[in-house]
Amino acid sequence: MTRWILSRPETLTESEQLRLKAVLANCPELDALTGHVRSFAQMLTERQGERLPQWLDAVRQDDLPSLHTLAAGTDRDRDAVIAGLTLPWSSGVVEGHVNRIKMLKRARCSDMPASLSYASESCWRTDRCQMRAVTSSHGCVPGERRRGGMVR
Repeated sequence: MTRWILSRPETLTESEQLRLKAVLANCPELDALTGHVRSFAQMLTERQGERLPQWLDAVRQDDLPSLHTLAAGTDRDRDAVIAGLTLPWSSGVVEGHVNRIKMLKRARCSDMPASLSYASESCWRTDRCQMRAVTSSHGCVPGERRRGGMVR
């Protein structure tokens, strides 16, 4: 169902389109959600951020509490969201590098006890990481400092 809703309707097979149509006919809430999701996707892909206020108003008119929470959060950062939906610039490349670095860090410290995992994550965000009580096969030495919190 999720894939059908999130896909462009023209990319679905005829069978999938018919099954989705049958499900949406029997569930008005899911039908409304599908409309809002597809409308937002159109805003996103066609860079029509100026339509955001109308989209938020339409979301608030339906009885979909999850979307009301999304609308409230979006409303707090309305200018930034409109800019993100309108302007051609993106921080996606930078976010991709940050995600890759975090993945590598987690992979290298995967044998770290779960109780220290969050602590090392918060240390990693600072410029100083001092891991006092950790010794492991990946080279953490008690009291050793690593720039950026990257633990070998």
